[in-house]
Amino acid sequence: MKQDCTPELAEMRPAIRRFVTERLEPLARQIDREGVVPPAALDQMRGQGYLGMRLPAEHGGGDFDLSTYCLVMEEVARSHRIFTVMLDCTSGLTPIAIARHGTPAQREKYVAKLAKGEWLASFALTEPDAGSDAAALRTTAQKVAGGWMIQGVKQFISAAHRAQVLMVLAVTDPSKRARGGITAFLVDRGTPGMHIDRIDKTIGSDPIELAEIRFEDCRVPDEAVLGQVGGGFGIAMESLASGRMGVSAACIGTADRLLEDAIEYAKTRVTFGQPLAQRQAIQWMLADSATELALARSLAYDTMRRIDAGEDAGTAPSMVKLFCSEMVGRVADRAVQILGGSGLIRGVPVERFYRDVRHYRIGEGASEIQRMLIARALLK
Repeated sequence: MKQDCTPELAEMRPAIRRFVTERLEPLARQIDREGVVPPAALDQMRGQGYLGMRLPAEHGGGDFDLSTYCLVMEEVARSHRIFTVMLDCTSGLTPIAIARHGTPAQREKYVAKLAKGEWLASFALTEPDAGSDAAALRTTAQKVAGGWMIQGVKQFISAAHRAQVLMVLAVTDPSKRARGGITAFLVDRGTPGMHIDRIDKTIGSDPIELAEIRFEDCRVPDEAVLGQVGGGFGIAMESLASGRMGVSAACIGTADRLLEDAIEYAKTRVTFGQPLAQRQAIQWMLADSATELALARSLAYDTMRRIDAGEDAGTAPSMVKLFCSEMVGRVADRAVQILGGSGLIRGVPVERFYRDVRHYRIGEGASEIQRMLIARALLK
């Protein structure tokens, strides 16, 4: 069962699907073979206007709403997760934060380059002792003449080693911390004192990497402050709510592709004289996956509509992220089971999706954190 937020988005989907199938899918196979992302990937995304699509038109962005962005995220996730990272690095957490909270000079410096895909941005929140618990940050920024001195370590930062600008959350008032004591800073690549200490490979496909960053006497000017001093926690929470919707859309798109691949295999694979599709055990796995996918779409699309309408969605983004990230894990597991031995072989998309989707239950706030946020709101 296919749904869309609006009739306009329903009309857009076939064109996006064709682009993904004809242009991105060959690149996905190349990435699987070689383990690196070819420049053509960014070129193709840029050519379609998908990089910077949520950024203001005055700076070269597409000025699209959340629902349109999530539709594109959903469709490109059907091919390879690295394409969703490209979208996020140019239209996700940090780019949107700069567009919304940046000074005119900051928007002029960063947004146009992000909108064109010339620059990538990264969001540096997680630390060795602080991830989902953002209030436990240990990275500090001390006021010095004409600027700030940042000290600390960030880890598991997606695409930080490729990004030209990082949004770094640091404690500027230890007595206030999350209540006005955390500030967001824009730190450019190459800033003295900022070091990429390690790049970690993940459980997922080869290009999905996370970086550890060390700030040692890293001096940034006053102009690097994003928003107000002490307002970083609010910017981070706002960014994460939007980011959770993007992750959810990627989960939906991936689950849709996994279900299609499982159905196709079940129809063509014959065992004991019958196609797998005629086995009740297989039929029930497909039925469960299709039902959960439909529920995920319904919840996600309704929440997107509310956000785009300016309504307070409350904990709905947490509910969406929780359900979608756990849903796609179950769909991936069933798809591997249906494909049997073929589902375990490198080079088969189902096997790669199975590894890549495991990240979604941890990134952008783990499932346990989403449950905590939902329960906290219920018990107020």
